[in-house]
Amino acid sequence: MQATIPSVKQYLLASDFDQTLSFNDSGLVLSELAGISAKTFEAKVATLAIQNLVQQGGEMSYLLLHDPDYRAKVRKEHLLQAGKGVRLKKNIRQLSELLASAIPGYRFDFHVISAAPQEVIESALEDIIPSDHIHGTQLQYDSSGRVESIIRVNAGYGKVAVLNDLQKRFQVGPERIIYVGDGGSDIHVMLHVNRREGFTIAVSQARHIAPIAKRTVLSDDALSIIVPILEDIAGWDPARIRTFFEEQGLLIQEWDRVRADWLTITPQPSPPTIRPEQ
Repeated sequence: MQATIPSVKQYLLASDFDQTLSFNDSGLVLSELAGISAKTFEAKVATLAIQNLVQQGGEMSYLLLHDPDYRAKVRKEHLLQAGKGVRLKKNIRQLSELLASAIPGYRFDFHVISAAPQEVIESALEDIIPSDHIHGTQLQYDSSGRVESIIRVNAGYGKVAVLNDLQKRFQVGPERIIYVGDGGSDIHVMLHVNRREGFTIAVSQARHIAPIAKRTVLSDDALSIIVPILEDIAGWDPARIRTFFEEQGLLIQEWDRVRADWLTITPQPSPPTIRPEQ
């Protein structure tokens, strides 16, 4: 009698890059490398946010193409150097390997979708994530290496478009899509995934993203996102999750569950004084 081969459930897992797989904004690293202060970069980004010229997350690409300071100082080689200066979270390679084959009955294809330039992300994740699993902003350069045009910006709804393309390529249902993000540039894609019964994970308590995500996990280790996946998708209990980590040579030292309520409290205005008629 022929043995039955157990079926494997296929999922697509997409993650943001800046402050999701890394600790800092790649735009800050690139700016400082080019001799532009962090204060100047943040001021320019804040101005673009007020003007609503670009979708949140796409500010760096806009500056590279249109801002005189960046056009004068930044070349393609600076983007590659900036990638090497990005401080990554721990165990990204191991995260990718575990998602691919270590969870019985499941396989998760791991991709990175980000508004950061493709060159920055590829440089930062070299020998960790294959380049064809990285989907950053596509830029075109002139002969001097200066940004000449923008082909595609993966910010805001642009992330939704990339995710839809990946879904068609891998032929998975919308309920088998997972997205991991940290901030405002992930709102569109998280709402899109949630609406179609997918699963969303926030890795920050940013007030605009944590209430949207189905789970929030805070850690300096990229492997932390496996915990809500094992709990909510695979249906494992905490004891089995701890055993799984121990089998990989890892130990969950602290695991605290905290509910955060966002409040703004102001003094109650005094009622208007009504003066009697004279």
